[in-house]
Amino acid sequence: MDEAAPNEKTLDDILAERLVRYDDLRPCTTAFIDTRTPGSQEKENFTIIGPGVAENPDQYVHIEEPHGFNIGGARQPPDCINSQHSHETAEVFIIHSGSWAFYLGPDCEDGEVVLGPGDTISIPVHVFRGFKNVGEGVGYMFAVLGGDNPGHVTWAPYVFESAAEYGLILLQDGSLVDTMKNETVPEGKRAMSATTQEDVAKLRRMTSDEIAECVVLRDDLHLDSAGVTTATGFRERPIIGASSPGEGLGAGKMAWPHGFHLRYVALNPGARCKRHARDEEEVILMQEGELTLHFDEGDVVIGPGDVFTVPVGKSRSFSNGSTELTEAYIVRGGDHPLPARLLE
Repeated sequence: MDEAAPNEKTLDDILAERLVRYDDLRPCTTAFIDTRTPGSQEKENFTIIGPGVAENPDQYVHIEEPHGFNIGGARQPPDCINSQHSHETAEVFIIHSGSWAFYLGPDCEDGEVVLGPGDTISIPVHVFRGFKNVGEGVGYMFAVLGGDNPGHVTWAPYVFESAAEYGLILLQDGSLVDTMKNETVPEGKRAMSATTQEDVAKLRRMTSDEIAECVVLRDDLHLDSAGVTTATGFRERPIIGASSPGEGLGAGKMAWPHGFHLRYVALNPGARCKRHARDEEEVILMQEGELTLHFDEGDVVIGPGDVFTVPVGKSRSFSNGSTELTEAYIVRGGDHPLPARLLE
């Protein structure tokens, strides 16, 4: 590799700022108010890009640069539960491994759906949701939250009751006080009021049939041949977001505004896309196989569970140099991202 001029970034500089390997993820096991609730103690939360919604100021953020959306992750052993809550912005999960049940309603009573690797769910705002690893091994999900600041979580009433029993108090600024460590509410701050039944009544309720319309299954992406370019062996399918006529792609099944688009990308062995640049943030969430990213500064190979955010406007191309199919999910910023600008 040629020596970089002063003020120019090397490939190592770019990777240090932009690449998060799955094996390098730094979890937080005390991110939320339900961290001591029986059945939830073993869950691991990750903030990969942006601050997320963690209630523990010690939660490690891998990439702080604002993208207009947040990327996170959840990893849980079998039978581990994430308690019922709602969000102020879009929340999307892409199952990387394991089998996951999503429950709706303040007490899991409204409906559920079970998803597996490669499946995607977009849960509308102001809907109580929770999830559980119902598989036999440790499972991991990518998470995408809308906005640079997704706001605070609204917990179901029972979550506050259980947290108090185990010594945790949630403050109005979203932080936690641990009374088992002899912590007290700091001067000038106030405890958040527990969610009431009146609060619950203001939120949306959804059935199993309704949440099914907010799901795209991996099998559906494989069976649908639209978006395949046989000359290059490259396939891109819309999951979330409006249509993109300039790319010849229709709207995703979840076409309502999220503040970002989500696409499924597959490359056959030996496939390579043309060199191009984009005017929005583009984050690659690796599902299976390996993907080689080609930059002017050099190449890098990423694998399952890795996350890479490509700088806006940067020249890049992607290829699959392996003998197996490569699959990834790509998040692009904005409700109407522009087509790629071809550079060759």
